[in-house]
Amino acid sequence: MKVLQFPLARITFGFVLGIIAAFYLKPNPQIVFFLLLISLFGLGISYFLAKKNFSSHLFFGIITYFLSFFIGVTTQIIHTDYFRKDNYSHFKTIFEKPHLIDVTLREKLKSSTFNDRYIAIVNHIDQSESSGRIIVNIRKDSLSHVFEIGNILQIKTVLNENSPPNNPNQFDYSKYLENKQIYAQIYADIDEINISATIEKNIWYYTSKLRSTIIQNLEKSNFHKTELNVAIALILGQQQDISPEIIRDYQYAGAVHILSVSGLHIGFILLFVTFILKPLPNTKRGSFIKLLIILASLSLFGIIAGLAPSVLRSVTMFSFVAIGNHLRKSVNIYHTLLVSIFIILLFEPSFLFDVGFQLSYIALFFIIWLQPLLSSLWLPKNKVLKYIWDILTVSFAAQIGTLPLSIYYFHQFPGLFFITNLVIIPLLSFIMVLGVLVMVLAAFGYVPFFLAKLLEWSIYYMDKIINSIASLEQFIIQNISFNYYLLICSYLLIVTVIIWLKKPNFNKLIIVIFSIIILQIAHIKNHYNIQNQKELVVFNIKKNTLITERNGNHVTLYANDSILKIARKNTVLNSYLVGNFSVLETKKRIQNTVFFNGKKILIVDSSGIYPINSKPDILLLTQSPKINLERLFQSVQPKIVVADASNYKTIQKYWKATCNKQKIPFHATGEKGFYKVD
Repeated sequence: MKVLQFPLARITFGFVLGIIAAFYLKPNPQIVFFLLLISLFGLGISYFLAKKNFSSHLFFGIITYFLSFFIGVTTQIIHTDYFRKDNYSHFKTIFEKPHLIDVTLREKLKSSTFNDRYIAIVNHIDQSESSGRIIVNIRKDSLSHVFEIGNILQIKTVLNENSPPNNPNQFDYSKYLENKQIYAQIYADIDEINISATIEKNIWYYTSKLRSTIIQNLEKSNFHKTELNVAIALILGQQQDISPEIIRDYQYAGAVHILSVSGLHIGFILLFVTFILKPLPNTKRGSFIKLLIILASLSLFGIIAGLAPSVLRSVTMFSFVAIGNHLRKSVNIYHTLLVSIFIILLFEPSFLFDVGFQLSYIALFFIIWLQPLLSSLWLPKNKVLKYIWDILTVSFAAQIGTLPLSIYYFHQFPGLFFITNLVIIPLLSFIMVLGVLVMVLAAFGYVPFFLAKLLEWSIYYMDKIINSIASLEQFIIQNISFNYYLLICSYLLIVTVIIWLKKPNFNKLIIVIFSIIILQIAHIKNHYNIQNQKELVVFNIKKNTLITERNGNHVTLYANDSILKIARKNTVLNSYLVGNFSVLETKKRIQNTVFFNGKKILIVDSSGIYPINSKPDILLLTQSPKINLERLFQSVQPKIVVADASNYKTIQKYWKATCNKQKIPFHATGEKGFYKVD
């Protein structure tokens, strides 16, 4: 590909590798800064040598790669809060005893059943200055308490450190928060919070106030709540109040990307602003004024939409497109993508690990790269057919590009995505233009009834269409097992096939065949590894007991009748099956004794009945049995005691103390997560 010959492509490649290396290896900052200085010194020497001797160009290129790599490493270190000495995670007792913590609310998150949730910036811990991002959970009560972005709160509490998943193959929320530089959470009641009289008025405060003004004015116009929440997501990028049912419908229909402001939305904004500015003359001065207005409009929209990764990417890229058009130069879209990637990651390298950021760029890259090839398969002369064909080819190009990554992250595939895009994209373009107009007017306190109702009805019918498509669940492929190696091999195959289709020849066909063989080897090796695995898992399920025995890809479930009846719908069990490429073969009621891999497991439930002198390797306590644990130890003599989450927490504390006294290991799944026997 010619784009790889572009110098910035190679620099960006080294830069991204540096970010990845720093993220996973967490190197010593002092060593990294020293190597960065060495690379800069080497670049200066190689530059002067390259001017005098052409053969030194290779050395100059290698040094440039090294320098871009260490710039990437340095950028990641500088933007990682953990490396800051004043970050709250370095306070020794912050997770052990209460401290007076001073925070400023930065962003409103989706509320949970019991808590209103915010992202906040830590200012002080006791009397010491501190820094870092944290999640504040404020418990709901019967009274209505409204907190504003910019409120400064003082809370005396113990920080709750992010904990790993309690069950195998679950979404790692702690890792997700860590990628966003959030290392802990606060839980507090209203009466435990002191609210400062002053409000920190920054860009986050003013954008939040603007969004609140728009929403309040739309609510006053009797805009229906359900459609209003969708409109706020479409136009302002705020998904906090959308119901789970609507999000599920959009996921099943293959249109969830519509609810996240991205390139599609920013493209509509650019076209709309350009259309409005048409009366301005195309003189040098007029063109410059147009450019300034376009850049200001895109930037303002990005700020209002919360500066999410997909918004930043789209605003940055379309800003470069607008600048290129102003300079009257042909804009190479690949170069525009590279420049936007480089600039965004230079200021926020953590975006590289954001799922939305990854999907947005891959989708856009494949639309640019693959769509012309698909479009050339048929050249309809009718304008309507050409429009439909263009939408279909764009949809297929984006879906082919994001398919492996989507399956890797979400383990499902919406089979009717092309029908969704065919119907929704024309309607969405109308909704976006109308929505932006209504939102701008609402910001000034004027909401025309006709325009508001037209927007509401448009969103209502769009939701109905999405719901109708999503209801055809037979076309939704769910619970697809997929791992990292299959992801890499799948992209290798897709890329080599497209390269071969663009300019077919024998050598490229051989590479495609090798890619197919590599994918098959990865699948066979994965299957072999799974078949040679054996494990028994005690899950952490609140108020219930769930045990699985896995031999290869065959799983036997041990549980009570209530779980056995709905085992296929149990999300914890399904995550385990999908993550281990397994199927549920057998369902059994929990027994008193289970034998696994030469180990004897005694299960004592609420009945408190157990065989005397059984001498198990593992004693599993479930459903809070009323037993004298010391007397039980004398009878059965276990090597380890496991208590699942079906037991009361108070009784588990007693069991833990008894085990410590008897010097018997104790594992509580509620505290340490699931228990596994290999």
